[in-house]
Amino acid sequence: MTEPLVEIIEKDVDRILDSVNLWGIKGKSILVTGASGLLGIYFLGCLRKLSALGHAPSDVIAVVHSDPTPPLNTFINFGGAKVMQGDLTDPSFLSNLGKFDFIIHAAGYGQPGRFMEDRVKTLKLNTLTTFSLFDCLNTDGRFLFLSSSEVYSGNPSPPYLESQIGQTNTTHSRSCYIEGKRGGEAICNAYRNLGVNAYSARLALAYGPGTKPADKRVINSFIERGLLQGKISLQDMGVARRTYSYISDAVEILWNILLNGAEPVYNVGGLSRTTIAELANKIGNYLNVPVEFPASGDVLSGAPEDVFLDMSLVAKEFKKTSYIDFNEGLVRTIEWQKALYSSEISGV
Repeated sequence: MTEPLVEIIEKDVDRILDSVNLWGIKGKSILVTGASGLLGIYFLGCLRKLSALGHAPSDVIAVVHSDPTPPLNTFINFGGAKVMQGDLTDPSFLSNLGKFDFIIHAAGYGQPGRFMEDRVKTLKLNTLTTFSLFDCLNTDGRFLFLSSSEVYSGNPSPPYLESQIGQTNTTHSRSCYIEGKRGGEAICNAYRNLGVNAYSARLALAYGPGTKPADKRVINSFIERGLLQGKISLQDMGVARRTYSYISDAVEILWNILLNGAEPVYNVGGLSRTTIAELANKIGNYLNVPVEFPASGDVLSGAPEDVFLDMSLVAKEFKKTSYIDFNEGLVRTIEWQKALYSSEISGV
């Protein structure tokens, strides 16, 4: 099933390249951390297509923590790219990376269950590793730090502007991630004060094709349960509200920030609005499976009640006003996971 899965991502990559001019990367060196993650795969997919079109960077280094697997390996191992596998919190590994014109620091889990498994490493990846990666940036290079909408946690008044911040305590259950991202942003701004082109992108709820099996993000978890268990069971009543960002929209904005950004911080989100309950029912309808709710319950402990970013800065600066319809993006995500789990589904 590798070929159909590759084609799903390639269609999105074409959409990105039609929307943003990446020719300025030709002949430049670029480092992508977290290269096997959802964002990393799409960044590398764009660079792979640029290489095929004759606009290849001089060097592409893709940093992964674990072995890439098919079909994602197709977008990481391509002509002109070098894969480096290692621990980005290990100083000896970092010292061997080299120097680059562009650095995209996207390493680290965006899934709460994963980033809370090793809270110390989560903090290190976003702070100490970020410091070390700036040492790998060439003079006049450009640095993109993948922050998160989690920095707005505790803010009671969405949609959130880049000028705002959250109100959580360092004892918060997700503080390793929230404070790590805040620290990473502070590091980027410290380097901006030294004249470095550094940018932070507060990403909210990216979804779409390109995830691995057993991904713990809500959309993927619901689809997996529907496909493999024949039902979708929620842990709470699903009253929390979310605004999701389809992966091709998110990566288009992120490329614009890296190549053309003028501000230190940007929101990267979408326009759709849905509750978790509405999301579950929508996926249940697409898959024709029942959705089960508990008898009672509030929002899961630590999870934000609302995630909604103000996207006016992106609209003003990059003229980005058109976004993939949530229903269309959801269908493409379901298509991906059906192909991803095809052997397990056929055995059910």
